[in-house]
Amino acid sequence: MPCTTILVGKNASYDGSTIIARNEDSPNGQFTAKKTIVVHPDDQPRHYRSVLSHVEIDLPDNPMRYTAVPNALDNEGIWAEHGVNAKNVAMSATETITTNERVLGADPLAVPVHAKGTKGQPGYVAEVPGGIGEEDFVTIVLPYISSAREGVERLGALLEKYGTYEMNGVAFSDVDEIWWLETIGGHHWIARRVPDDCYVTMPNQLGIDEFDLDDALGDREDNMCSADLREFIDDNHLDLAVENATPFSPRDAFGSHSDSDHVYNTPRAWFMQRFLNPYDEDWDSPEALHTPMSNDIPWARQPERKITLEDVKYVLSSHYQGTPYDPYGPAGDERTHRMFRPIGINRNNHLCVIQLRPYVSDALQAIQWTAYGSNPFNTLVPIYANVDDIPVYYRDTTGDVDSNNFYWANRLIGALADERYAETSGAIERYQLKTGGDAHAFVAHVDRIVGDKSYDEARPILTKANGEFAESLRRDTVQLLGEVLYTASMGMHNRFQMSDNG
Repeated sequence: MPCTTILVGKNASYDGSTIIARNEDSPNGQFTAKKTIVVHPDDQPRHYRSVLSHVEIDLPDNPMRYTAVPNALDNEGIWAEHGVNAKNVAMSATETITTNERVLGADPLAVPVHAKGTKGQPGYVAEVPGGIGEEDFVTIVLPYISSAREGVERLGALLEKYGTYEMNGVAFSDVDEIWWLETIGGHHWIARRVPDDCYVTMPNQLGIDEFDLDDALGDREDNMCSADLREFIDDNHLDLAVENATPFSPRDAFGSHSDSDHVYNTPRAWFMQRFLNPYDEDWDSPEALHTPMSNDIPWARQPERKITLEDVKYVLSSHYQGTPYDPYGPAGDERTHRMFRPIGINRNNHLCVIQLRPYVSDALQAIQWTAYGSNPFNTLVPIYANVDDIPVYYRDTTGDVDSNNFYWANRLIGALADERYAETSGAIERYQLKTGGDAHAFVAHVDRIVGDKSYDEARPILTKANGEFAESLRRDTVQLLGEVLYTASMGMHNRFQMSDNG
């Protein structure tokens, strides 16, 4: 899946929270409807079979309750994507990333072979299950981990045992740490702890640019990896450093630097860092240190000021505002407007921003901020994760277009507003500002109501509160849809000003 990720360490965020956030985007030409749910222990499978790869895994018998954002239709599997479990551990899976031919030759992906023909007949091909992938990761990992570090360890062990059929980046967080794991070929992996005072940008490209192999194979304080990674690198001549330069660069060894990266991937990292560090360097002149096509944009960076939830929403909704590359902007031309792939794209399925707050009780710690549809046109809403159920407005998405559902209402607003961007942007900005203010007021109000109640005592209160906010949001979203529909209707090509009363 094409996606964009930003991770914000606790000392880089505005309130000391760890924040992991990712857009899930559909491939070109597809639009995947999403819903948000709670998975209770009784609903969690004990024997798991992947729809796409047919891999089968026996799961532990002690799963925790967790939230998830699966596909509305299950024809391709669960695709749970994001969630928070009952221990306030969060996971986002996955960011599809790139690799190179040397890695694929050394450790081929575990691609499934599906059965063909009839057994015993000429030409019969027996099925060979593949590895695990984005369809599976959250379901087989999140219900069983008590920390972000445990998430890395569990997923790493599963990758080594079953392999994967795609290259993926996965985020884990708890209230203290964020870890980022990248798969290397079919069965290898690396993971690095996000520095507390930094943020990380990830645009569908293998990202980690510095890695301490000694730490990963020793104390594992800030780095982890497959047990045989050093031998894997040496045996396959993957280290491209000159004169034993340190630190080791996974991006050079395992990643890609293709022409398509400069259209699809690196511009997104450039824009995010340009926004969060506008004065650290020259971003726009011919002498700029980093351009949209630079291969050496840092993986982790200290921001110039603390990062807010609104900053996260802005960068993950961005379409190169203020540059010649903005498809809605006045600068540039038709050529520049289509040069680079936007972050806020038409095929955003949803955005999930998981905030784990250190200054409240365990009962209130996790908020799963959620948006559906194309991000320039939607709003980010808070969902407390310590709940028994999710409001119908977010939960009951189906394959049928229905404006009474938050996913479909946002898809409709985006599709209508895109053609009349200038005329509808004011209404959308007012909606985003109002609902954003309401969201922060809602969180502060609910925090006060719950106070020091226990984790279990708080759950029904939070479940009810989420529902009340969803109803208020529904009214605001219906109003916006009406405004955008009116503006789009007035701009129809078959309009005619002369009218009568008949």
